[in-house]
Amino acid sequence: MESPSPHDRSRKDADEDDPVEQMISRTGCAELHYAVQECMAEHQDWRKCQSQVQTFKDCMMSFQISRKEQLMKQQ
Repeated sequence: MESPSPHDRSRKDADEDDPVEQMISRTGCAELHYAVQECMAEHQDWRKCQSQVQTFKDCMMSFQISRKEQLMKQQ
């Protein structure tokens, strides 16, 4: 059996199946998450990425607060 070509762009990207990626995408914070990942890949030291981590954290907290308020209104 032949393995799929890495140049075949018609196959699904691995991120499309990743539930964590899907969840982050729904929050509106995906670009900030990618910024953290890029910083970590570049520096290999999370301490050098604290501004990106904090910005992502703030975005996620804002989403969680909004979501909580939305759920409270539905009750």
